Amino acid sequence: MQGKYANRQLNIARTQYEVSTDELAVVLALARSRTLAQAGMQRGVAASTIFRTIQRMEKGLGQRLFERSREGYRPTELGEHLCRHATAIEDELQAARSVSCEGSDQVSGVVRISAVDAVLHSFVVPALPPLMAAHPQLRVELQGSNALQSLTHRDVDIALRSTDRPPGHLVGKHLGTMHFAVYGARQMKHSWPSAKALSLPSLAAQPWIAVDDAMPEHPGVLWRKRVMPKVHPVLQVNSMLTAAQAIEAGLGVGVVALFHARHRPDLIPISPVLERCDIGLWLLTHPESRHLRRIAAVARQIELHVLTQGIDTA
Repeated sequence: MQGKYANRQLNIARTQYEVSTDELAVVLALARSRTLAQAGMQRGVAASTIFRTIQRMEKGLGQRLFERSREGYRPTELGEHLCRHATAIEDELQAARSVSCEGSDQVSGVVRISAVDAVLHSFVVPALPPLMAAHPQLRVELQGSNALQSLTHRDVDIALRSTDRPPGHLVGKHLGTMHFAVYGARQMKHSWPSAKALSLPSLAAQPWIAVDDAMPEHPGVLWRKRVMPKVHPVLQVNSMLTAAQAIEAGLGVGVVALFHARHRPDLIPISPVLERCDIGLWLLTHPESRHLRRIAAVARQIELHVLTQGIDTA
């Protein structure tokens, strides 16, 4: 491999310690996974080996690479610096493998995808079987999250995000607009005058299920607070998938995306499509890695599935 990452060892300024590419890979694994056990699984070694490697590096460099927090191991400024080098090496290795496989249509390597659980459940997971069957060396990691920070720091390769303002430093493709309605359980249908015909006072009188604390900017949360400001949820959950399950169980009513509800026959709409309650769905990648074969192939497959299924109808 040629270029500025060709040398096997990276010299760190102001020290005599030489960081190897294997050590860089350990730092990157720990930064991405946040736990010693998960980093060890990624590297195929014991958690104690990850711990000793980080200790050895910190001693040699004379600086901390990670800080412990409730969220696990978080890289320091130096740790982030090393992660950027490790990511660049990882990308160049993948590019080299792609060159060596020219003439073959096989895709290999790991692709990390992040989206909220409802999007993972409805679009990402159903899109993967044909792609993974065609490319047995492809590995996929799914993360239920709506944090753009993870893509910015290269913790993930592809992110599907609900937003109307995607960040300019990422490469994005608008897949459509998500619309919402109020849903209840089919088993509770006898409790309502007629489907899609409940007045606002009648809706406000229902027990509500919502994601207020976990997703305060969710269109459904903003709509309810704007239209029915005196309503307070009787049940708060931290994901849209859990909210839908709770509504199905008859615990209350709530706002659900049309695309999500169509996969759940025990949910029925008790309102029309809500006005001023919509948001775009974007497929985002990092500009430095979007052309890698494995990432481009997975992104294309997800995009095709979303566009085929549609996201704005029940």
